[in-house]
Amino acid sequence: MIRHIVLTKFKTDVTEETIENIYSGLSELSESLTGAGGFTGGRSNSPEQIERGYMHGFVIDFTDWSALERYQSDETHKALGAKLVQNTIGGIDGILVLDIEV
Repeated sequence: MIRHIVLTKFKTDVTEETIENIYSGLSELSESLTGAGGFTGGRSNSPEQIERGYMHGFVIDFTDWSALERYQSDETHKALGAKLVQNTIGGIDGILVLDIEV
């Protein structure tokens, strides 16, 4: 299984509603694609408070690398990814992605 972890550093003027809409779209997409699912995401509430500005994040699980590739090449994913980039500090610099085999 591949765990896709994305941390986002949103601009200060981006509303929680906007973030929720993007994350909801990603959740719906992950549930519609074969080999993808288990979307979990939201705002950090860590008592450690060392997010360094990455206050939101999400995780999606994929059965294998092929399933992750299908997700990455999906047009809906590309559109939602563009919205993430548009709303994060520094564009792509406001996004961290880790893909870990678990």
